[in-house]
Amino acid sequence: MSETISRIGIIGCGLMGAGIAEVCAKAGSDVIVVESDDERAKAGRARLEKSLTRAQERGKIDDAAAVLERVQVVTEIASLADRQLVIEAIVEDEQAKVDLFARLDEVVTDPEAILASNTSSIPIVNIAGATSRPQQVMGVHFFNPVPVLRLVELVPALTTADATLERAREYVEGTLGKEAIVCQDRAGFVVNSLLIPFILSAVRMYEGGFATAEDIDKGMVLGAAHPQGPLALADLIGLDTCLSAAESMYAEYKEPLHAPPALLRRMVSAGHLGRKSGKGFYDYS
Repeated sequence: MSETISRIGIIGCGLMGAGIAEVCAKAGSDVIVVESDDERAKAGRARLEKSLTRAQERGKIDDAAAVLERVQVVTEIASLADRQLVIEAIVEDEQAKVDLFARLDEVVTDPEAILASNTSSIPIVNIAGATSRPQQVMGVHFFNPVPVLRLVELVPALTTADATLERAREYVEGTLGKEAIVCQDRAGFVVNSLLIPFILSAVRMYEGGFATAEDIDKGMVLGAAHPQGPLALADLIGLDTCLSAAESMYAEYKEPLHAPPALLRRMVSAGHLGRKSGKGFYDYS
């Protein structure tokens, strides 16, 4: 019988990586996060500390310092050797992920370790093929903000073993207390297959001068009971992430509704990525 998962590795301590680290540490897991350099590691640690302090102030947790003690932020990928579950949360770039998983295959020594990607759109089977253990590679896709949103998409590739999927589900649901859905390994999975075309339609509407960003969003909030409009949501997700997801889905399906609008490409080229850059469809400066 497989050992219960308690040792977690995470690659990347940006918004998603830090959020995943936070929920794992809150659940009592021993967490090691790997960043690319000391500066990013320091920033990631500060992001975690700020979020946990806020959670304590709001009464969500009792002791932020105790949770933070369960997290190490390091720069050496070799530190992940004994991890039972490693979750990649780096840039949404297929070659970068393939190269990383080839390295993880060399580094992680636990023979039952699950190597997981938090990708929102890249085919898992392409990533799994970079390893000598494709049966232990799958998608474990969290949603931003990770501490708040309860959903996790579990994405087995054609090569993923049933036991791998069940161990991941046991950790996500049993340990983290999240809700899991199982998706086929197709670009976009369940949520983004529905969400990204919706966001792209809103971008085209704005681009075509049909209405202001504020009125498009107000229409969906007040007319369709959405908690947030599509353009504000795109800013929250990150316009670069929306663009990457759209490109992956268009490459797979060749559906016109998945084709990124020219305005979205221009905004990303200009560095207007949404909340994280201070400017997107709205100004956050």
